[in-house]
Amino acid sequence: QLQASGGGLVQAGGPLRLSCAASGRTSSTYVMGWSRQAPGKEREFVAAISWDPSSIVETDSVKGRFTISRDNAKNTVYLQMNSLKPEDTAVYYCAAGGGAIASMIHAYRYIYWGQGTNVTVSS
Repeated sequence: QLQASGGGLVQAGGPLRLSCAASGRTSSTYVMGWSRQAPGKEREFVAAISWDPSSIVETDSVKGRFTISRDNAKNTVYLQMNSLKPEDTAVYYCAAGGGAIASMIHAYRYIYWGQGTNVTVSS
């Protein structure tokens, strides 16, 4: 089970940190990722981190602004979002899966999905 939290309303340029707590079968050996779905758009990949956590993959639009990290002792993955833009407004989902890090940009790589957390960035 994955429980995402930390969403909210923030002004453009501000920061926000999302957390995703894993329990049950979603062990620390899974690759963890974040995806988002903006209103009226398809879900898109944001970032993923390997279990160890030496490998990271991010979508180009968030590079330099978002940082994914994980604390395996707490079974939690984080998404630190800085310099937020109105176009970052979306429901953010965390997910757990497996595979080479480069392949984790694909939704089919994920086995477990959490409920979304809303992020709204005002201009």
